[in-house]
Amino acid sequence: MINHLKSADIQLIQRIIPHRYPFLLVDKVVEIDNLVSAKGIKNVSFNEPYFQGHFPNVPIMPGVVIIEALAQTAAVMVGVSLNLADKNLLIYFMGIDNCKFRWKVVPGDVLELSVSVLRGKVGSKVWKFGGLASVSGEIAAEVEFTAMMELPT
Repeated sequence: MINHLKSADIQLIQRIIPHRYPFLLVDKVVEIDNLVSAKGIKNVSFNEPYFQGHFPNVPIMPGVVIIEALAQTAAVMVGVSLNLADKNLLIYFMGIDNCKFRWKVVPGDVLELSVSVLRGKVGSKVWKFGGLASVSGEIAAEVEFTAMMELPT
């Protein structure tokens, strides 16, 4: 059964995906269009642990962390749409394709995370998504990624 919720706050996000500090990388999903697309937000703070080493004098959000934030947004979209809160959903990366980084993401930025389903449906374990991360209208990263989502048995 498809859920028709249109957003997810941090409490619902934590009921869907297993990630926690310091690896919970989406603060809110502001728009969910069922199993079609979603938009999430990550408020980038200087307090993020990766800024200590990437880079100490010029803090830049690592590209792989941006991709992870997109993947978490996609997992929340699927979890909300399929009513998977409190079901212990597990998510595994399977592939990352056509990835490009175009803009630096730095402390103080609001990272806008847009994802869309390229392949996957109710009952699927393997999903493919398109992702676009931007800051103030500037594209920071674009990627296609494949993930397996399953519930523990």
